[in-house]
Amino acid sequence: MRMLKIVMYKETLIDFNEHLWTFIGSFIGIGLIGYLQSRSFSDLDNLFLIGSFGASSVLIYGVIQSPLAQPRNLIGGHLICAFVGVTVRYLVPEIWFAAALAVSSSIVLMQITRTLHPPGGATALIAIIGSEKIKSLGYMYLISPVLSGVAILLIVALFFNNITSHRRYPVNRHWYQVWKRKYL
Repeated sequence: MRMLKIVMYKETLIDFNEHLWTFIGSFIGIGLIGYLQSRSFSDLDNLFLIGSFGASSVLIYGVIQSPLAQPRNLIGGHLICAFVGVTVRYLVPEIWFAAALAVSSSIVLMQITRTLHPPGGATALIAIIGSEKIKSLGYMYLISPVLSGVAILLIVALFFNNITSHRRYPVNRHWYQVWKRKYL
């Protein structure tokens, strides 16, 4: 019985409604990105979008109370990491070194800016190891697919995570004012 309690910790015992709204939100968020991006990128590039944004979906639809899932972290984390990834790709020719430098630098910059969002590390890595079409985007990578995809995920999360009275996202509805007091 003790082993069962260890395996089935409190966070896994979410009610059916939580599972339903998590599924609907993530399905629509990823579905919209996949559909829109399939019009612009090859099938291989779509896999990277689902990989990076799939991990974000786990946070913003599945553990909406986590500080790592909040809008500032979602947006800031991905954009910082995309910028770092593209910049490092331009400056460092060795892929193995560029990949390590981009991910490591991204983590530190997210920590400094208080925008830590773990899937951002994949966003930085994608800028280094993505297809030639992704690499040819240069800094436009930040706008599309990164910012456009993050915006879709956030809008869907704001809608579906607040559709019932027992879910609230973001945790602090005044996250912009909090950010403004700390950083401006």
